[in-house]
Formats: sequence, C-alpha cells, structure tokens
Amino acid sequence: MATGNGSSASAHTTWVSRRVRTRSIPREPESAQPSDALDSRVLLSALTALKRGDFSVRLPVDWLGIAGKAADTFNEVVELNERMAKELARLRQAVGREGRIDQRARLGEVQGAWATSITLINDLIADLVQPTSEMARVIGAVAEGDLSQTMALEIEGRQLQGEFLRTARTVNTMVDQLGSFASEVTRVAREVGTEGKLGGQADVRGVAGTWKDLTNNVNLMASNLTNQVRNIAAVTTAVANGDLAKKITVDVKGEFLELKDTINTMVGQLRSFASEVTRVAREVGTEGKLGGQAKVEGVSGTWKDLTDSVNFMAGNLTSQVRNIAAVTTAVANGDLSKKITVDVRGEILELKNTINTMVDQLNSFASEVTRVAREVGTEGKLGGQADVRGVAGTWKDLTDSVNSMAGNLTGQVRNIAEVTTAVANGDLSKKITVDVKGEILELKNTINTMVDQLSSFASEVTRVAREVGTEGKLGGQADVRGVAGTWKDLTDSVNSMAGNLTGQVRNIAAVTTAVANGDLSK
Repeated sequence: MATGNGSSASAHTTWVSRRVRTRSIPREPESAQPSDALDSRVLLSALTALKRGDFSVRLPVDWLGIAGKAADTFNEVVELNERMAKELARLRQAVGREGRIDQRARLGEVQGAWATSITLINDLIADLVQPTSEMARVIGAVAEGDLSQTMALEIEGRQLQGEFLRTARTVNTMVDQLGSFASEVTRVAREVGTEGKLGGQADVRGVAGTWKDLTNNVNLMASNLTNQVRNIAAVTTAVANGDLAKKITVDVKGEFLELKDTINTMVGQLRSFASEVTRVAREVGTEGKLGGQAKVEGVSGTWKDLTDSVNFMAGNLTSQVRNIAAVTTAVANGDLSKKITVDVRGEILELKNTINTMVDQLNSFASEVTRVAREVGTEGKLGGQADVRGVAGTWKDLTDSVNSMAGNLTGQVRNIAEVTTAVANGDLSKKITVDVKGEILELKNTINTMVDQLSSFASEVTRVAREVGTEGKLGGQADVRGVAGTWKDLTDSVNSMAGNLTGQVRNIAAVTTAVANGDLSK
C-alpha cells in the first residue's frame, strides 16, 4: 500500500485516485503527518455510493496502518464489482446483440462466490445457446432445402424440458410435414411437368391448417391445370387440322384466362381471315397483284384453301398494278400520252378512272400554261388566262397561281406602258400606281423618279424661259435638284444660255443707252 507524504497536505479538501476514471471520497484537511485512524465519515460516504451502485468510488490510498489496509481491501472489492458489471455489459452486447454465442464471462483470478458466479453465468449462456444453435442448424438446413435434419431432444444425455422441449418437438413436426408435403408436391410436379401425366393429386396425411390448405391448393391447381391443358390441346389440335369450329370453354382465371381469350380470339380471327381472304381474292381478282405467289407447304383443309385463294388474287392484281405503274412512270417522266387500259372493277376501277382523269387534267394544265407563257413571253400578248376545266385542289391552286401571275404582269406592264407613253407625248402628270413588289417595284420607283425629275426640269426651264423671254427678267437660273447625267448637263446648258443671254442683252442695252445719251464712246 502506498504511503502518504506529509508535505503534500494542504488547507483545502484533497481528492486521491488510484486508477483512471475512479473517484476518491473527499476527506478533511490532514495534519502534517498521515494518520492511521479510520475516517468513519469518509468510509460511510464510500459505502453509501457503493450501495447506490457507484463502482467508481474509492477510499484514499494514503491512509496508513489498519485504515490503509481497510481502504485497499474496500477498493479491491469495489473494483471486482466494477469489473463484473463491465463483463456483464460486454456479454449482453456480444451475445445478446451481436449474436457471438461463443463469448463467455471472464473475471481473471478470482475465488469463492466470484468464481462460482462466473461459472453460473457461463453455464446459463451455454444452456441458452445449445437449443438455439440446434434450432438454427435445423432451420438452416430447411432453408437450404435439406429436410432430413431434426432437433435432438437430449443434450449431453440430459432431456430437454419446458419451452425448449416444446420448441424442439414443434420444429421436428414442422420438418416432417414439410418433408411429406415436398415429396408429394415434387411427385405431382414431376408427373405433370416432366412426364406429362395429368390428373395426379398430392396425398399428405395428418396435416392441418396452412399445410392442409397448401395441399388442397396444389391439388386444385393440378386438377384445374389438367382440365385447362386438355381443353387447350383439343382446340389447338383442331386448328392444326384446319378445323376452326372449336373454342376453349373451360372456366379459367388470370393468365390462363388471357391464354384462353387469346386462343379463342385467334380461332375467331383465323375463321374470319379465311372467309375474308377468300372474299377479297374473289372481289379483287375476279371482279376486278404482283407476280408473287404464296408458298405454304404441308398445309391442308382451310389453310390450303386460303393459300389457293390468295395466290389466285395475287395473279390478277399483278397485271392491274403493273399497268398503273407504267402510266404513273410515264407521267413522272413527262409523257402524258399514256392511259390505263386494263380491265378492272370496283375500287381498282375507281383508281383507274382517277389516274386517267389526272392525266387528262395534267395534259390540259400543261397545254394552257404553255399557251399563256407563249402569248405573254414570246408574242407579247397580254391579258391571256389559262382555262383548265374540272380541276380542284393543288391543280386548281396551280392554275389560279399562273393566272394570277399573268394578270399581275399584264396590269404592271400596261401601267408602265401608259406612263412611258404619256412621257413620250410630253405629259408628265402621270405616274405608275399599280401595286408591285421586288424588281418590278424597283422599276416602278425608277420610272416615277424619272417623271418627277422631268417634271421639275420642264418646270424650271419654262420658268426661266418665261422670265427671260416674256417678262424680260434677266439673270434667272433653272434650279433642278437631284438630277444627274444628261439631265444635269441639259440644266447646266439652259443656265449657261440664260447667263450668256443676260450678259449679251445687258451689254447691248448699255451701249444703246449711251448712244441715246449722245455718248458714242461705248
């Protein structure tokens, strides 16, 4: 036991700890030398803490004599309790929470009741773990499909008792019933699924509850499956033999109902297909396709009749479509002299008439457009209109567009001609007023600007001529803005003439005035 040092005493309360995370009981201030007297108040405080389950409490380690030994012994007892509590907490986590059932309690070198307690705890864990391990072994085998394992009713020569015995018998009964159930279900599944033997039933004796319900459900499934498959087989065999009069009548649900509906629909569609193909082949081929022939080998009954009908229809349709293709190809190449001549009926006749009418309309359209283009573009004959009778849709739109173009061009050219003729006749009061766009608009603006400039030039020249010639007002000049080229040269020439004339007349006037005044020196 450690001894105290008198120099370490202080006037305030001291705390002494022997180990980490333990606390000492506060004691009264010490004298200069440690005492071997037992402090009953400190001891009582420590015992009270221990009673409350506080295993971190410790007595001071610097007591001497009997008091020091008592303190050491007390601290060792508390430490054992603390270790026991921590070990129990570890076992609870490792075994109870983490499932590490191989863990056991350890307290080190202990004796007496401490050692007995550790042994009892470990025996308790073992007694609890052994049935659980055995149950886990059997259930694990069941989960892996092994139904040959059962739980032992004795462990190390000791008969299981209580809940352990009841649980073991329950598990073994469950395994036996699962084995019998699996055997019967496997037999029925093998007979039905592998051997194709319908009508088998599972016989699992002694079962009740869910196991009986499962057995009954398996047998009901096998019985329903037998009836359903046999009915489906009868119908599909009839279809394969060309007999389309049979349908599936068995009462089914779910995906078998979908299969029943699908097969019945198929039979109905096949029956309708056979009837319709025969009818269409007769209507299209006899009363009115292309080289192809149906090759369906090994068929008989209805299927053979269907094949023959389709092939007969295909032969007639071939000649009809090839004639139509020849005419439409000629139209695509610009040859409008061909027409459909094959003998047809029904909708093919309507198609023949439609294409022949289209060729006639294209002929008329091409002829009229060519005529209008020749009259307007080559002969200069305005006012012509394309007259294509009986057309509609795009052909009418095209005809209207050509006529609109010709009409607009006629109006524009005639308006331009009217204005230019007026200019040529000295009438500068007219302008182009027709609504135009693009390059025609540029031409319109150019001519109208030209008329404005000519009008301004004529007005200014007339004004200067009137002032000089009629009013005798010399010095006038023509002001024609925005002109260039010849128009500017003409304006400059008029102004030069007016300027020269002004200078000449004014000089003559000066001389004659001087003569009149008797001055003959000028």
